[in-house]
Amino acid sequence: MTLRTLSPRVPTHAKKQTNAQLSQQEWLRHAAAATPAELFRELNSGEEGLRAGQVDEARAFWGANATTQAAKRPAPLRLLAAFADPFTYILVFIALVSVLTDWVFADAGSRDVTTPLIIGVMVLVSGVLRFVQDEKSTVAAESLAEMIETLANVERDGDGGNPIPLDEVVVGDVVHLSSGDVVPADLRIFAARDLFVSQSSLTGESEPVEKRASLANPGAQGGTPADEPGACALTDLADLAFMGSTVISGNARGVVVATGARTMFGEATGTLAGRKRQTAFDEGIRSTSRLLMRLMAIMLPIVLVTCGITKGDWLAALLFSLSVAVGLTPEMLPMLVTCCLGKGSVDLSRDHVIVKRLDAIQDLGAIDVLCTDKTGTLTEDRVVLERHLDLNGNDDPRVLRYAFLNSYFSTGVKNLIDRAIIERALAEGTDETPVAPGLSAEELAERWHAVDELPFDFERRRLSVVVGDADGQTRMICKGAIEEVLAVCVDVEVDGCVRPLTDEERSRVTSRAEALANEGMRVLGVARKANPAGAGSLTVEDEREMTLIGYLAFLDPPKASSAEAIRALAAHGVSTKVLTGDSARVAEHVCRSIGIPVDGVLTGEEVERLGDEELAARVQEASVFAKLSPAQKARVVRTLRGLGHAVGFMGDGVNDAAAMRESDCGISVDSAVDVAREAADIILLEKDLMVLERGILCGRRTYANMIKYVKMTVSSNFGNIFSVLVASLFLPFLPMTAVQLLLLNLVYDLTCTAMPWDNVDEEMTRTPRRWDTLGIRGFMTTFGPLSSVFDVITFAALFFLVCPTVAGGAWGTLDAAGQALFAGTFQAGWFIESMWTQTLVVHLIRTTRVPFLQSRACGLLLGLGAVGVAAVTALPFSPVGAALDFCPLPAEYFALLACVVVGYAVCVLLARRRYVRRHGELL
Repeated sequence: MTLRTLSPRVPTHAKKQTNAQLSQQEWLRHAAAATPAELFRELNSGEEGLRAGQVDEARAFWGANATTQAAKRPAPLRLLAAFADPFTYILVFIALVSVLTDWVFADAGSRDVTTPLIIGVMVLVSGVLRFVQDEKSTVAAESLAEMIETLANVERDGDGGNPIPLDEVVVGDVVHLSSGDVVPADLRIFAARDLFVSQSSLTGESEPVEKRASLANPGAQGGTPADEPGACALTDLADLAFMGSTVISGNARGVVVATGARTMFGEATGTLAGRKRQTAFDEGIRSTSRLLMRLMAIMLPIVLVTCGITKGDWLAALLFSLSVAVGLTPEMLPMLVTCCLGKGSVDLSRDHVIVKRLDAIQDLGAIDVLCTDKTGTLTEDRVVLERHLDLNGNDDPRVLRYAFLNSYFSTGVKNLIDRAIIERALAEGTDETPVAPGLSAEELAERWHAVDELPFDFERRRLSVVVGDADGQTRMICKGAIEEVLAVCVDVEVDGCVRPLTDEERSRVTSRAEALANEGMRVLGVARKANPAGAGSLTVEDEREMTLIGYLAFLDPPKASSAEAIRALAAHGVSTKVLTGDSARVAEHVCRSIGIPVDGVLTGEEVERLGDEELAARVQEASVFAKLSPAQKARVVRTLRGLGHAVGFMGDGVNDAAAMRESDCGISVDSAVDVAREAADIILLEKDLMVLERGILCGRRTYANMIKYVKMTVSSNFGNIFSVLVASLFLPFLPMTAVQLLLLNLVYDLTCTAMPWDNVDEEMTRTPRRWDTLGIRGFMTTFGPLSSVFDVITFAALFFLVCPTVAGGAWGTLDAAGQALFAGTFQAGWFIESMWTQTLVVHLIRTTRVPFLQSRACGLLLGLGAVGVAAVTALPFSPVGAALDFCPLPAEYFALLACVVVGYAVCVLLARRRYVRRHGELL
């Protein structure tokens, strides 16, 4: 049977089904119920994996292991999505109404499409700019993310397993799983040892579930069709592991039965990152949008009624009120936010930081609490076995021998502890200094062989291995945290004699371990048991009645840069809390050595005992959390967020993944285990907190430039609305037509497209920055009405001085042509004054320093602003201005304009000082 003719064997009635999803479910149920031999035969594979020539055939028949490609929309749809914005819809509505009034129902001689054409250009420019920025940011993020590649350990041609990229995995491959791995596809497990996986990406359940090599009741679970009563959920099938699940502990081998979009995960989400949590950034954007929409809902009817009653032209009033409503909202905000974040990701890449989730840049800048694992983050990630001691505190080669056998024959990922033990044993395992009488480490490995294993997990905190020799003798060797190893011991070995573990002996053992911990060492216990009864089918119940023989003391020295980084983070308003599975004494020693104040210590046992309210009161004070399980780490992070903190979590182990998902910004490193990298939003290519500090500053600069645009634009447009209301009440014509007002907003927004590249004052990056809707509202109500005051002054000067001079008389004395000239001059005057003051205020309130002297905007922002002001000033004198009903202005107007601009600048600077004194910050 060749793979090309292969068809999954499913129950006959299932073959009649046309539903693709049901067919896939039936195939997975069939794979669960089949014996490994049957399944290998159907997949044309075997326990040694596929042969080299079969891989391409399998990929061609079953499909590639990719879900993200299918989720990405085609470019034309992405282009249309760039125009999918409520404010764009309003502009299109205005254009349609204008087409009807100015063309369809207009007299043949007065038809004019100028208004809809200008609005069309505005919509086109806004949408295309947003599309271009989205595409640039997406390409940059994807290219950076490709630098971090998740691998799967796949066996082919019986090579024992080699790492390959996930997208190269095919149906029929044999995959090796161990602690920290991400399951690369849907697998049928055929060999497993204490395998526990988290299926939260599929089920939402955080508790790990056990997977085995066979079903408890295959007839009931695997053979029952999915559409009949009594069928269990696919995720409950014990011998299936699903794509996107993470291995918490244990190890296994499985054969791939589904890849890519045909997996459970592929059908459910299409991408591992599809389930996006709500972060501080999301909450800020959402609350700001609600504020703007409420203002629109309030102001639109007010302007409509006011203009309709005073002017008598309700259609023109409707168009004008709609344009005012759009003008209130920064319509370029989506594009500006994307552009700011995209630039931030590129800037971070220069600091060797990869951004997986674009808006995580702002979340990184917003954090005020950094929770971090200890090992490898604060320490050098270079664990050295300093001492191997008997229970009297003397160096003992036998303790090293037993530890070596435990680490060498364990089948999981060799962690830093295991590598340190093996390296020390190899270094001492010479003829002169053997680790055992007459035996080197290599000879020990040849003399003994692995029989059974109880892998490490974060609840037991120990690992047991059973080894056997040629004579049939077996030994169970256990190593782990001293308290957990003591818990399964009944005897101690002192001076070659075995005696009961009394309370006195237990106290002596604990005291010696604490003394080593006080020196900054991590202490493990080593225990043994001869000929364990459960060898070959070992369970946790067999891990008892052991004999403690000694200690292992490890040193992971603090990084030289850690103290400097902690000080730098504190100077920028970020407090550091250490969340570790290590002992409290070791964590305290490391924290004190690098300058983290040990204000309080909470252990995992205490965290478990405290209620939510009690824990909330304690987490604020404590800076060290020791001996935490993964779930306890996540609970601490969740509690801190519930108290209003923006929390970042930095870790690299499988025990850190849950906490990273709970945080506002998960941070990991490129050398982390797969599950930690998948859970992270930010990945550091250098495992150094100084890199993180630079990333936080970049996030704050990104936020500063975003909030500049939002606050400046909303306050200016808010002021314009008050100006419009005043003008509507007292003027016999509209102060600006709908198209003129929209064009003003467009030109101003285009000059602000340089905001992502603007310079940021140092004081704006000293403290955490996060979205503050109340701050936006306060800024808007302070500076908006101030601009209205000078608009009203401009209105009075134009209406009583400038326009009568140009038109040859007051409004009431003019004929229709004179009134048109009067109104066109007035509208041109306010159009120019608005652009001048809006552009000037950008430079006045982008900083608390002296504008242009102590703090200067970037050259691009200065240049675009100057071009925008020049273009608007020249517009009334051009044919385009005439088409927009603008009239040229006299020279006297510009003297008036200079006085208004200078007076406005002085008042803004005074208001700025008062605002900072009251609120403590400007932006």
